Amino acid sequence: MAVTVLTVAIIVAALVIRTAVAELRAPGSARRQWAFLTDRRAWAVAAGTALVLGAFGWATAGPTAALWAALAGLLVASLIGPGGKGD
Repeated sequence: MAVTVLTVAIIVAALVIRTAVAELRAPGSARRQWAFLTDRRAWAVAAGTALVLGAFGWATAGPTAALWAALAGLLVASLIGPGGKGD
């Protein structure tokens, strides 16, 4: 379990570092990259993804799969991004 937590933390840290480097190159880019955190549709898709992957992962790999499911939900939400067709 400790290795899983450490691995997920390293991946999240890499995403944050990537955002910081992009912000240094182009001010304001971090706000655009993390705008999905305020989007309800992105949160709904992330929750659905995490729930499905978490349930399947828990059944096959045990409770450590919940962390990977949460990370997958975050990554899916970042891909969905804010807004929709009208934005």
